[in-house]
Amino acid sequence: MEPSLVLIHSPFLGPVTWQSTARVLERSGRRVHVPSLLGVAAGAPPYWPAGVDAIARSAGAEPVILVLHSNAGLFAPAAVDALGDRARGLVFVDAALPGAGHHTTPEFLNRLPISDGLLPPWTSWWDEAEVAEAFPDPDVRDQLEAEQPRMPLAYYDHLPPAPDDWDPPPCGLLWFGAPYDKGAAEANERGWPTEHLPGNHLHMLADPDAVAAAVLRIADNWG
Repeated sequence: MEPSLVLIHSPFLGPVTWQSTARVLERSGRRVHVPSLLGVAAGAPPYWPAGVDAIARSAGAEPVILVLHSNAGLFAPAAVDALGDRARGLVFVDAALPGAGHHTTPEFLNRLPISDGLLPPWTSWWDEAEVAEAFPDPDVRDQLEAEQPRMPLAYYDHLPPAPDDWDPPPCGLLWFGAPYDKGAAEANERGWPTEHLPGNHLHMLADPDAVAAAVLRIADNWG
């Protein structure tokens, strides 16, 4: 039985990130789960265990391949630890790699309009022209922006652990653009299969067919 695909969105966004790609993968005959990480930071820190619980519940008892976008890449070690041998592989999609840090600096975050310890919604962090280009149409943008949470600034003080001796299952990486080319270079050094689809950070919204096909090609490299 082929492993199910668990498409994991950044905790700064929501499941809409992956829904179009999920439909493409389902039409290809794959079983797909899209867990929601919304609300992972609603309680007290550390926040990451709630995200791992959501991933594990979505995976159930099946063998799975985790497909992690953006900041969700940092959840990989803890999620694999929770799933055990059910985790058959990891595909990082324009994602931060565990142990390599993330791409958001304290200086950048502290320039954002923070109120009551909460960061503004993620799409307001960037220039409007750059954000507009990330969406194929206004309806998709409205759907994504309707569900994106306001995350606490303290989230960055309580990131998921990345043990030095972490022994992952087979891994691959799909990247769209800078700064995730750095992760691609690291993945190549590790001998992981990598693919590049030129696009913005939310390229799965613009071309879910191409993203779905690339994810499957990477998984096929593992036999």
